Amino acid sequence: MLSVLVIDDEPALLEVMKPFVERSGEMSVHTAQSATEALKILSEKSFDAIIMDYDMPEINGVALLKILRSDGDTTPVIIFTGIGHERTAIDALNYGATFFVQKDGDPQKQFHQLCDMVKTAVESTYIGKKLGTTTRKIISDMINFSIEPSFAIDFEGKVVAWNTSMEQLTGTPASDILGKSDYLYAIPFFGTKRKMLVNLIFEPDEEIKRRKYMIINRVAKGPISAVTKGLKKDGSEWTLWSKAMPVFDMQGNFIASVGIVRDVTATSEDAITHDETKDVVEHKTEAKSQQKSTPAGLFGKILSKSSASSYYKEGVNLYTKEKKYPDALAAFQKALEIDDKLPRVWNARGLCYREMGDYNSALKSLSRAVELAPDNPELLFNLGETLEKIGKENMSNKYLDSAIQTFKMVTNQMPNNADAWNQIGICYKEMGQIEESKFYFDRARDIHLWKKHTPIIPKRDV
Repeated sequence: MLSVLVIDDEPALLEVMKPFVERSGEMSVHTAQSATEALKILSEKSFDAIIMDYDMPEINGVALLKILRSDGDTTPVIIFTGIGHERTAIDALNYGATFFVQKDGDPQKQFHQLCDMVKTAVESTYIGKKLGTTTRKIISDMINFSIEPSFAIDFEGKVVAWNTSMEQLTGTPASDILGKSDYLYAIPFFGTKRKMLVNLIFEPDEEIKRRKYMIINRVAKGPISAVTKGLKKDGSEWTLWSKAMPVFDMQGNFIASVGIVRDVTATSEDAITHDETKDVVEHKTEAKSQQKSTPAGLFGKILSKSSASSYYKEGVNLYTKEKKYPDALAAFQKALEIDDKLPRVWNARGLCYREMGDYNSALKSLSRAVELAPDNPELLFNLGETLEKIGKENMSNKYLDSAIQTFKMVTNQMPNNADAWNQIGICYKEMGQIEESKFYFDRARDIHLWKKHTPIIPKRDV
């Protein structure tokens, strides 16, 4: 008989699951209502498999899994998680989970599924480096589990998963792309074979920029996101936001890459261009050359920067305190005429336009600010709020989707920023995805309950 530890903070679920799983006579179930209680039990007793909820207070499922693996515990683990949370699934696999399952639908079917997973997990002690049948099934389930347009390639570059959302985005059925390699999967996005972000996850930012990606946002040993231009099947151009994540086995071997691609053309038209990216690179080159400037030339640049800062501060005061928006815009324009590579000036200009109700102009300025400082959570949050407002006003899911991705960039950098989690929930609610929104609202609530909220503190310096 197999012994199973089930960890969940919902007593009602434990009460229902225990007799159902034990009914077959093949398994005995021990329960725990928190990660802390589970750790105490595991210090005294071992199990053939562990089933744990992801969304638990204090220590979530992935964090608990990480603790177990760091202690050398290799017990097969199955994690419950919410639909569409692809990053949670990736983290679960990277820390050695054997399976994950979405926590909704028919309970009886889920309990049957869990029993089958326990048996399979016990039979297979770990995922080998080569992508065998079990591993392919896990990755395929993970991709199909996501509501994002997603696909996956193995370490040899072959497509092993291509979900329904990706079929809808590209018009390319999974049957036409599964098993293909040699960058053929890039054709639906670019009209030609080329490396995509999933192929560049271990490359430096300079190489990714060389491949015409911009607004690069990277999390250490985690996902990377970026924006680029593509070519549709009808020959028209579109702007694509991509995220790529590596998947490793329990021994730390790289086994696959997962890619998410979204069409953000509506939010970036006239606001994000390759020419502007080139300007940023040229500005960096110019900045390096300034180190070799003559004292007189350097003094002149310092004076110019001081003047730009003065106009910027004047503009901020005019629009925040005196509510003189046209005068504030004039001050920001003077600052940008001196130096148009100042992200905080573009940000303040965008916020000023937003106060005036000119959301299109606000979007252009805030997009420019983020392009110049893609890792700044304050600028990202302001851009996300503007996209959200436009989405609500126009009842456009495209803008709301883009707002969600922007707020997720904030949570990647600031996991305990409750405001960003809450805004994601609002966007999903506006799109009618109530269950999805509940996850993010609950996350924001829990952060406040645990008193771990990390606010974004606005800066006023240039």
